[in-house]
Amino acid sequence: MASIGLGQALEGSEEFMQSYSRGKPSRPWILRVHWGRGIALILAALYFIVPFYAAMQFCLQDVNGHFTLETFTQVAQAPGFYSALWLSTQLAVATMAIVLILMVPTMIYVHLRLPRFRRVMEVITILPIVIPPIVLIVGVDGVTPAWLKASQWLLALIYVVLAMPYVYRSLDAGLGALDLKTLVEAARSLGSGWISIIWRVLVPNLRSALLSASVLTLALVFGEFTIASLDGWTTIPVWIYLTPTTNPRINTLVAMMALAGTAVLLMLIVSLDRSKSRKSRRS
Repeated sequence: MASIGLGQALEGSEEFMQSYSRGKPSRPWILRVHWGRGIALILAALYFIVPFYAAMQFCLQDVNGHFTLETFTQVAQAPGFYSALWLSTQLAVATMAIVLILMVPTMIYVHLRLPRFRRVMEVITILPIVIPPIVLIVGVDGVTPAWLKASQWLLALIYVVLAMPYVYRSLDAGLGALDLKTLVEAARSLGSGWISIIWRVLVPNLRSALLSASVLTLALVFGEFTIASLDGWTTIPVWIYLTPTTNPRINTLVAMMALAGTAVLLMLIVSLDRSKSRKSRRS
C-alpha cells in the first residue's frame, strides 16, 4: 500500500511539474526574449547616438582635425544668440502655462460629463497637424488686431494651437488610467471645491501626463521655424538659419545643444517621476 501511495504521489508530482512547465516559459526562451529586447534597444540607441556623435565631432574639431572648444566661444560671441534664446524660453514657458491651464479643466470636464464628446475632441485637436503652418499663420495674421501682431505673445497663442494634439493625447491617456469619477465623488463628499479637487487630487495623479505634455510643448517651441520666420521673430531655429557666419560649426553646435538639452530635460523629468512614484509606493 505504501508503494502504491508513493507511486501515485510521484505521478501527481510529475503531472504538476508538466503543467507548471507548460504555464511557465523555460529559461532559454526568457534569455532569447531579453536578448531580443537588448538588441532592439542597442539599435535604437545607435540610430540616435551615431548622427549626434558625428555632428558633435564636426563641431568640436578644427581644420587640422584636433579637438577644440573654440566653437563654444564663437557661439557665445555670436550676435543675437542670447536674445533668440531668451525669446524661445519666454515663448516656451508661456505656451506650457496657457495650454495646460486651458486643456486640463477641459479634459477633466469632458471625461466626467461629456464622454461621447471625446471623439469630437480628437478630431478637433488633430486639425493643427493637418493644416499647414503657412496657412495657419496667414489666417491668423488676417484676423489679428494690430496691437497683438506687434507682440511676441501672438507666437505663444499660435504655439498653443500647435501643441494641442500632443497635450490632448498625453492628458487623455493619463485621465483614462484613473478612476476619475470615484476620485471626484470622494473629494466632493469631503467638501472640496472644483479648484481644490483639480489642484490637490487630480493634478498629483496626472503628474506623468503633465510632464509628458510639458516636454512635448517645450520641444515644439524650440524646434518650430516656419511660423516664427513668417511672423518676423528671431527664435532659436530662425537664428540658426539666419545667422550671418562663415563657420557652419556654429549653427550645427547650437542645433545639437538644443537637441541635447531637450533630451537631458526629458531624462531628468522621467527619472524624477520614477523616484517620486517609488517614494509614494514605499510610503
